[in-house]
Amino acid sequence: MDVQPNNQQIQLIKVEKAYGKHNVLSNCNVNIKRGEFVVIVGRSGSGKSTLLNLIGGLDKPTLGEINILGYSLHTLNEEKLSNLRRKYFGFVFQFFNLIPTLTALENIRLPMSLNGISKKDSINGAKLLLKELRLSGLENHFPDELSGGEQQRVAIARALSHRPEIILADEPTGNLDLETANEVLDLLNTTCRRRGTTLIMATHSKEVMGLADQIFSIRDSEIKKAST
Repeated sequence: MDVQPNNQQIQLIKVEKAYGKHNVLSNCNVNIKRGEFVVIVGRSGSGKSTLLNLIGGLDKPTLGEINILGYSLHTLNEEKLSNLRRKYFGFVFQFFNLIPTLTALENIRLPMSLNGISKKDSINGAKLLLKELRLSGLENHFPDELSGGEQQRVAIARALSHRPEIILADEPTGNLDLETANEVLDLLNTTCRRRGTTLIMATHSKEVMGLADQIFSIRDSEIKKAST
């Protein structure tokens, strides 16, 4: 699958998502350009994670259309959706989701290996990311030997390792203290800006809002654009 040229990298058109009779998202219209940093805010349970899952093709809308990188997601079968996610998306989670039996270096290499990058290139790429994210010297440490902030930086490096077009980050600092959270946010934003990677983050953090190109607020199932 090759990315289609389209300045509007992500489009949600009249998207709705319901679970049974419960409407989580209603009439959502969102446009995101390449390389933007987009923040999604809202109370717990408001639909932030649902929106990220829809954009990432992990869930399907009840109504509406989602276009990613020139592809209409509803036209893709599960195999093509999986290929789209593997090649063009990186995911960062609140609880790190590192594989405990793999070292930091091996965790970072994993998406590169899945995308057919050679062992030599994946090792070199992982080491460069470890240096870029201030993790040099920790390549052979297992997750339980790292602090929370170090684990999250490894998770960010893993998400970036195969040079995806889009990073989806779901409360990436929710499990960190304030000082560590601010450091992680700064590194994530700076690294994505440097690489031209689109970053979409669901968060409660007020500190991050000043860094965003667009802010969307979800309330009572409706998503509205807020001023930056």
